[in-house]
Amino acid sequence: MKSIVFKTVSCFAFLLLSALHAAAQRLPARWDELTASDWPKALDSSSRTCILPIGILEKHGPHAPIGSDLIHVREWAARATKKEYAVVFPDYFYGQIYEAKHQPGTFALPSTMVLELLQATCDEIGRNGFNKIVIINGHGGNPNLLRFFVQSQLEKRHDYAVFFFEPSFDSSITAKIKSLRQSDPSMDQHAGERETSTLLYLRPELVKMDSAKLESGTSLKRLSIPDVYTGIWWYASYPNHYAGEGAKATKELGKVITDYTVESLVRALKAVKTDTKTLQLQKEFYDRVKKSDQPF
Repeated sequence: MKSIVFKTVSCFAFLLLSALHAAAQRLPARWDELTASDWPKALDSSSRTCILPIGILEKHGPHAPIGSDLIHVREWAARATKKEYAVVFPDYFYGQIYEAKHQPGTFALPSTMVLELLQATCDEIGRNGFNKIVIINGHGGNPNLLRFFVQSQLEKRHDYAVFFFEPSFDSSITAKIKSLRQSDPSMDQHAGERETSTLLYLRPELVKMDSAKLESGTSLKRLSIPDVYTGIWWYASYPNHYAGEGAKATKELGKVITDYTVESLVRALKAVKTDTKTLQLQKEFYDRVKKSDQPF
């Protein structure tokens, strides 16, 4: 009997030590949690792929945290890299947010600085050994800026390529989201049902649902000029910097949206890590520009 007990205890102890050892050996995904001695292994395990999570600091209605966009990209990256390893750069919140400068908590840098800082950040990521940078964005005001930035990488030669993750929802997930929605999706643009739902799923303790109806998220429709774009369009419609009905948010909807986004990011990371053509074609392009005797 003693022999059986001893063997059982020994087996349990071995399994526990093995589990603890495995946990100790697990490579952190976050750049700021890696040690310098981890770096070669991190570069190898990530296939030299780094995620740059970009959000913003801005008002999210009267009920959601100012760092909502950062929370989203932080969580997407953390969850995705548990399934497909990549190094995650520390949260980055220097983007385009001039339309919210009249609201407290907004952090808006000069436009030229925004682009220069983003380029310098990517250059430093590249200098540290990464040749694939995947930007994931949580802020609705950033896509035009980020698309321009990605395109501007062709302006001069780089030893790395920048990829912009832009997930799309297939018909099955769209139908599931529609079945859970309680508000008009065409009006759900900022801190409304969808965004508040994902926050209820990710960080419910930060969402003040009792405050969601303190301000209106309805468009005022104060400006309409056909076939013309003007920078004041958002303020004209949503001076409260709130567009939608956050009070109708549910954790269930948030889970569906978040899980699908994370799975999409996992697929994107796998594709980027195994991709060999982007850098090859980029180099070919740079070489052809150089041969054309144009300044480069």
